[in-house]
Amino acid sequence: MARKDFEMVNRCRRLPVCLEIFLDELRQKFYLVREDVDSFLAQYEVCSKSSVRYFTNVIVFQQSEDPTHISKLIFRLKEWYDAWLPSEELGATIRNAFILSFQTQLYSTLGPAFVKGFKDLIASTLPSSDPEAPEKPPDTAMWVIFETLGFLDRYESIIASAGYEHIEAYVLENCAGQWAEPMMENLRTWMSEKIVPWMLLMYGREATTTDDARVMLANVGSRFDFHMAKTLCDLRTREIFDIIVDYPDSNGALQDLKECLQRVDQRGALVKSLRKANRKRLLHPGADTRLILSQYVSTIKCLRIVDPPGVLLFKVADPIRRYLRERPDTIRCIVSNLVGDEDSGDSLVDESEPIVPLQQPDTEDYTDSNWEPEPIDAGPDFRTNKPSDVISTLVSIYDSKDLFVKELQVLLAQRLLAITDDNEVKVEKERRNIEILKIRFGEAALQVCEVMLKDMTDSKRIDGHVQSQKASIVHPTIISRQFWPMLESSEIVMPGQFQVLQEQYAKEFSTFKPDKRLRWLPHLGTVHLELQLEDRTVKADVPPLEAAFIELFSEKNIWSMDELIAAVGSVDRSAALKALLTWVHKGILREDEQGTFRLLEIAEEASPTREQPRLASTQQEIAPVTSLQQQQAEQMKVYWKFIEGMLTNLGQLPLDRIQTMLKFAPGYDQTIEQLAGFMEAARREGLVTVKDGIWKLTPK
Repeated sequence: MARKDFEMVNRCRRLPVCLEIFLDELRQKFYLVREDVDSFLAQYEVCSKSSVRYFTNVIVFQQSEDPTHISKLIFRLKEWYDAWLPSEELGATIRNAFILSFQTQLYSTLGPAFVKGFKDLIASTLPSSDPEAPEKPPDTAMWVIFETLGFLDRYESIIASAGYEHIEAYVLENCAGQWAEPMMENLRTWMSEKIVPWMLLMYGREATTTDDARVMLANVGSRFDFHMAKTLCDLRTREIFDIIVDYPDSNGALQDLKECLQRVDQRGALVKSLRKANRKRLLHPGADTRLILSQYVSTIKCLRIVDPPGVLLFKVADPIRRYLRERPDTIRCIVSNLVGDEDSGDSLVDESEPIVPLQQPDTEDYTDSNWEPEPIDAGPDFRTNKPSDVISTLVSIYDSKDLFVKELQVLLAQRLLAITDDNEVKVEKERRNIEILKIRFGEAALQVCEVMLKDMTDSKRIDGHVQSQKASIVHPTIISRQFWPMLESSEIVMPGQFQVLQEQYAKEFSTFKPDKRLRWLPHLGTVHLELQLEDRTVKADVPPLEAAFIELFSEKNIWSMDELIAAVGSVDRSAALKALLTWVHKGILREDEQGTFRLLEIAEEASPTREQPRLASTQQEIAPVTSLQQQQAEQMKVYWKFIEGMLTNLGQLPLDRIQTMLKFAPGYDQTIEQLAGFMEAARREGLVTVKDGIWKLTPK
């Protein structure tokens, strides 16, 4: 009957009027829906506020995890929708007009509180991150209602954001601090097993076959995978400094970072994060140079895994290299590792890395058939500073490898002079080190080191010949003055039997080598002593100054410090006090009063109440070989006369002009950075002034 009535109204062209009356009635009665919406939302907000807790007057807000009232509201809206929905017999036009009007009225009613609750409801439908938690069956009916009411289209971004936040929480919970193994494969497995079924409810609801579902999810699945990769990339970017510290145990995290950076454009953020962490945690005066070098080497290895072309390393390394260049002991630390210094801790040199000559920065070979352009984010200076192996990278911190060769000579001299007795094993070890370093630096650069090693062998041979002519307890190390680094000078004169033994040995040496003479350095070396006292015999291995002092006590039992210093030559008082305290600690001498020492022929019993001997503030041993910095400072004092003459004659000059003119001076081999450091020291002493990079003498 209704169909016939409807057809009659339609033939009479009164259907639009009736539809307008129906929709107007819908708008007038929609206050009933609005009342239900307000009621359910009020209950939801009360539930949310009830989760606020108070701890010592501090309010802690907790997000509601039970959006039951929102779920009930959804089903209540569906009831209203079904109650007012026109019959299918009335045709699609009327039903579509009703749907549009109902949704328009509904969306104007739903406010921000509903959006928050709807997001909580969507989050509750996501699978739990706890693997022990039972799986919840999907509420298909609720998703059908979402589609019916148009929520899937209107709130698509809200649904996607809930999924994104769930992925972020899962990645942070399961991947933070987990660096040993790559996590991307596990994350994608979790996505396919847990998130994809949930995504089908939203994006694949019309799929009838697996292929249809795959096509429907291709675009959105790519977005979710991108967000997962970005979240993991952000996490690894925040952790990058500690990942580098933990290398090689953090290799898995580096593989993840490499894969993520190929998908997510986060390279700039990674560089910024690592440079900031380096400034805060590494490049400061409290960090040891060895630690900085070790972290730099780890950074090189890690960033080459993440970015094989080396663009990221080039951008991150620049502040580290500049800071290391300013540290005075950087060269020594690198050289100590090259020669296998046992006291250097972790080695910077990877034993598995082949020993190759120092590599110069690559130059472009455009005729190479495999040539590829540089990465798009490579700077203009990228190619000019890209040696491949670690040692070449460390040496390239400085403009010239000559600095390293000179430091090698100084360090080798110190190590050779520290060898006592006839320790051929240590000499051979140094010889092997030099052979390895020849491969890196070239034969010509290490000729001086070869002479030093040859001197050690010749010294043993010469000493053997002298001993065969006249046996002596003196076994000096005889070196070539011209080929060894500058040795610390001293005016010590060995007294008594020591002087006699030296003269006898020098006489025999002159007989064997009439064209040469010995110049003794009595402050270097070790003396093996056996002291015969009234009640005991004491054996000791001591430096020459200690031996000289105790020898003087064979002449008389009481000496003042001033008398002892005068007897052995010019000696620093702190060094003299340190030498005397050595015998005080051994119970051979006693300080009766300040500056006066007495020989104890008969040992005294130790008394806990007796005042402890004064400890000298000079606990550092005097190095037998001057450091490279000291040698450079002495050299620059010579060249100061040239600089002073330039500035006197020419008035004022920029630093590069001074450097160019100094190259004409005999033996000048300093870099412009070293010259800048010297000029800055001269400025602090008031010898020169500088303005806008122009140097001139300070007016007298």
